[in-house]
Amino acid sequence: MLNAELTEHLGYEKNEYIENNENYRNGYSPKTVHSTEGDITMQKTIGVLTSGGDAPGMNAAVRAVTRAAIKKGFRVVGIRRGYNGLLNNDMVELTTRDVADIIQRGGTEIFTARCKEFREWEYVLKAKDICVRDNFAGIVVIGGDGSFRGAADLSKAGIPCVGLPGTIDNDIQCSEYTIGYDTAMNTVMELVDKLRDTSHSHERCAVVEVMGRNAGHIALNTGVACGATAILVPEIEFDIEDVIQKIKNARANGKEQFIVIVAEGVGHTEEISKRINEETGIESRATILGHVQRGGSPTVRDRVVASEMGYYAVELLEKGIGNRVVGMKDGKIYDVDIQEALSMKKPFDKRLYDIANEISF
Repeated sequence: MLNAELTEHLGYEKNEYIENNENYRNGYSPKTVHSTEGDITMQKTIGVLTSGGDAPGMNAAVRAVTRAAIKKGFRVVGIRRGYNGLLNNDMVELTTRDVADIIQRGGTEIFTARCKEFREWEYVLKAKDICVRDNFAGIVVIGGDGSFRGAADLSKAGIPCVGLPGTIDNDIQCSEYTIGYDTAMNTVMELVDKLRDTSHSHERCAVVEVMGRNAGHIALNTGVACGATAILVPEIEFDIEDVIQKIKNARANGKEQFIVIVAEGVGHTEEISKRINEETGIESRATILGHVQRGGSPTVRDRVVASEMGYYAVELLEKGIGNRVVGMKDGKIYDVDIQEALSMKKPFDKRLYDIANEISF
């Protein structure tokens, strides 16, 4: 329906329609008018949502999905606050101008949340009915494993969904790289460099906990980048006495300050710091960097990868292909079945870990 026809159908201008129609403010567009005589749908819709923990680069992905879909003739709807927005009609139409200045922003402009209800089939069917009503061609889901399980269920119900790996933890099994990982690592590196300055001044040991959930990828790579004396990750067993002896040996060789990187999956950062302090006599301070690692303007790599993945996802939905996760393999963008993706096991870079141990003394 053209704008002129829409005006005639509604009896007032588009802007007046937006101001006076609660459904539009909840995400519906004049392109999809609902009436008592049945749905009038004129254009296929692609939805995009961010779910779970936020990650720098999510906005770049939303931008790419929006622009690629519009270019291909789709209407685009931003589903706010993850699957909650789908269940509660918390949606907004996105235009090219709406996403024009978000590529450099951290976080996610359409908000994110976890949705416990979506674990139950009745709510998946409710979401399906909403998608059918609004003529959805599919949904791009940006998030982690939990988000992909929801996408798999919705795909099973008949709504094609494509997942994009968006998490700073880089723990998505099917993808070498996840959106937000590079930015988070650079944030950690900058903060640890600052801690190193004050640790040097006071001849201290800084024991720094970084995020990563149950994976040690952030800890390993930032530990190498920061020249950490020790890197503790959940993938590799360690003996705290070995760490303490390593610090003692380094001190005997003239080292004045020390950095120990502890992955979130290892934890006990305060206890580790206390043990080092007690057994070496070196003043030790524990620092848990926390959610600052999720913020900040995304790096070049996160912006580029997010843009590539977002475009690829729209290409899949344009072909009617769903129940897929877009990932990176051998440096190339590819896609894989969601269930297969969830069953994969991600390798840990043992060689890099060994290198770190060899050159940190």
